Amino acid sequence: WVRLNVGGTVFLTTRQTLLKEQTSFLYRLCQQQDLHSDTDESGAYVIDRDPTYFGPILNYLRHGKLVFNKELAEEGVLEEAEFYNITPLIKLIKERIIERDSKATQQVPPKHVYRVLQCQEEELTQMVSTMSDGWKFEQMVNIGSSYSYGTEDQAEFLCVVSKELHTPGSGLSTEQSHKTKLFQIHGSRM
Repeated sequence: WVRLNVGGTVFLTTRQTLLKEQTSFLYRLCQQQDLHSDTDESGAYVIDRDPTYFGPILNYLRHGKLVFNKELAEEGVLEEAEFYNITPLIKLIKERIIERDSKATQQVPPKHVYRVLQCQEEELTQMVSTMSDGWKFEQMVNIGSSYSYGTEDQAEFLCVVSKELHTPGSGLSTEQSHKTKLFQIHGSRM
């Protein structure tokens, strides 16, 4: 049996477990007699690292699987795997971090920008039919009378349109197109 004093916490494991990864610091600790390492009063090798993150490292060497509490940051376990130079574990944790980060970005619902445009009845058909550049018609509200009292009286409408808001880092252009500017002009008449 081999005793390891990691940051004040003593771990007990077999020599076979520590010899599983030939490029690791722990392998060298067991194999190379010329590697001078401090020991405590009980003969345990003293390693100045965080014992919280050493548990998952040791368990990986024991059974080849990465298992740790959700309270532990994967980046912390990665840091320890890199210190102990356990290459397959480093690769596994990096893959998990990439997978976690990609899931996190996929779960963020897209944000939308909404605009309210005011138009006369005669402009309504043209405005709705020429909408483009990602703008979607959401709702229309009649705010004026639909009865004609004279030749100039027309119904007025408020049209709500929306567009998915792209963040600057998404690679999509945020420049305003000609049609978008026209929507803004129509909307500013309110």
